[in-house]
Amino acid sequence: MHWFLWVKAFHIVFVASWFAALFYLPRIFVNLAMVPKDSHAERERLLLMARKLLRFGNLLMVIALLLGLAMLGHNWRGYLLGQGWMWVKLLLVAISLGFHWRCAGLLQEFEHLANRRSHRWFRVFNEMSVLLFAGAVVMVVVRPF
Repeated sequence: MHWFLWVKAFHIVFVASWFAALFYLPRIFVNLAMVPKDSHAERERLLLMARKLLRFGNLLMVIALLLGLAMLGHNWRGYLLGQGWMWVKLLLVAISLGFHWRCAGLLQEFEHLANRRSHRWFRVFNEMSVLLFAGAVVMVVVRPF
């Protein structure tokens, strides 16, 4: 059981780190949406930052998911899967994966000069990761049902 606590601790670390990337990447999109058309150097600098952050976020996401699957696999007689809060948490994880995937798509739009959204839209989009993270934490800590 001792190893399980190590897996759990590192799962928390990698989930928090993954979400740090998901908190900041849309913020870069806010800045990209505000770059003047003739400011190529600023645009390229922000795109480079976004690409690196997405790659790092991909790695953090994979490790967080593997550790989460290890914990779920260790689940004693399916106890956790019998809990409603776990299903909501897993749904939030699936939505977070979709959010991550959408960020990758938005980055491609910026790279191809195809973004049609305003910086205000990205400011709202930026808050989605906070809500997903908060929801998952509440499910795990409070276990409301």
